[in-house]
Amino acid sequence: MPQLSDACFRRISTLLHDSIGLSFPDHKKALVSSRLATRLQRLGLAGFDDYAALLDDPEEGAEFQMAVDLLTTNETYFFREPLHFELLQKQLQAQPPRGPLSIWSAASSFGDEAFSLAMLLRDMQTCGQLSVKWSITASDISHRVLCAARAAVYPVDRLRFVSPERLRRHCLRGEGPAEGQVLMKPELRAHVQFGQLNLTSSYTGLGPFDAVFLRNVLIYFDAPTKQTVVDRVLATLKPGGLFFVGTAEGRPPCRTPLQVLAPGVFRKAA
Repeated sequence: MPQLSDACFRRISTLLHDSIGLSFPDHKKALVSSRLATRLQRLGLAGFDDYAALLDDPEEGAEFQMAVDLLTTNETYFFREPLHFELLQKQLQAQPPRGPLSIWSAASSFGDEAFSLAMLLRDMQTCGQLSVKWSITASDISHRVLCAARAAVYPVDRLRFVSPERLRRHCLRGEGPAEGQVLMKPELRAHVQFGQLNLTSSYTGLGPFDAVFLRNVLIYFDAPTKQTVVDRVLATLKPGGLFFVGTAEGRPPCRTPLQVLAPGVFRKAA
């Protein structure tokens, strides 16, 4: 396996940070090396310096996106951190929205989180706990994962925490060659809209949202970028709206006043 030199590691890290805000400190060198090594082999490159030159080429945007995917893809599954979904349900029951309900899954990856939210809200609507129209906006920086999310087909293992009853209500089970996979039903998919977004760049036209999920993505940013991203995201959240980050991520750095409700759950000041 080619060796990743310190200088080349810093070059790749700088490219990723300057382009999309990803931060890879020195102790992440082994991770970067192991995850990108397969691309060197597949592309027939002699070493990491050649790959860094490829990433620095403006005409190689597809390969840059591939590197981002390889370096940021984590395990994802339906109803991850279930207490967050339970708290959202309780909050919506305690303070029913007066108008259309809008939720943003801001780092949606393959869509597991967005469709988990859709299942929850549709069930609440069916049993009379939610009386307004609702929609979910889901965004990610990766075109590849968004294509998979729009297809809405998942290995059944990713839904291991979804009850059999909920599976029957919202999913179609594959047969034959598609056995072991499920497809989200059209009536669920109609409520979820996917789009590509770089959280570290300025954007307009989003929101206002009643709740925002920004879970398990801040770990990829350095401290100044984290604060910029969080404050920019919170600007799309209605006063009194709910903000969710990963339970292990602690209190997010921001200038926006937040009230702590539970681990990883905050309310924006009214």
